[in-house]
Amino acid sequence: MSWTDERVELLKKLWADGLSASQIASELGGVTRNAVIGKVHRLGLSGRTKATRPAAPRVRKARRPSMPPRPSTRVIGNTALKVNVVAEQQVEAEVVPMRVLAPAEEPFIPVEERATILQLNESTCKWPIGDPGSDDFYFCGRKSAPGMPYCEHHCGIAYQPANDRRRSKSSES
Repeated sequence: MSWTDERVELLKKLWADGLSASQIASELGGVTRNAVIGKVHRLGLSGRTKATRPAAPRVRKARRPSMPPRPSTRVIGNTALKVNVVAEQQVEAEVVPMRVLAPAEEPFIPVEERATILQLNESTCKWPIGDPGSDDFYFCGRKSAPGMPYCEHHCGIAYQPANDRRRSKSSES
């Protein structure tokens, strides 16, 4: 399809009337919306009349909240932006003491059982002890539990039962 003089004149008239590029393309037939936009651009027809709008302003629908507001719970920390702040006396009554685990006593590991990274294998405990940047850093080196990377003592520190984790999370919130 080529742009003949008659088709260009019809394009200019329809563009001035405020029709969209899609409407003009369907009116002309045999051209796409993008072809119309390209020709309008090449012709420099940027100044077009605006389509008339209805005199009455558009009525917007009332927005409904996406989620219901959450009930107020105890507030700890900055409350400047919090709408519903629970009184301090109520917070104190609701506080459940958190179960604090005492740090496990690190057993003494004789120097001959201590391992460097080069001495580790599948049957030695790989628990790091000390600061890796210091000269006295070492790994536990004792016999590891079957199928585990650590000895029995360090497995007890590394792996907590799921119920204990859930219980400590619920007492934190």
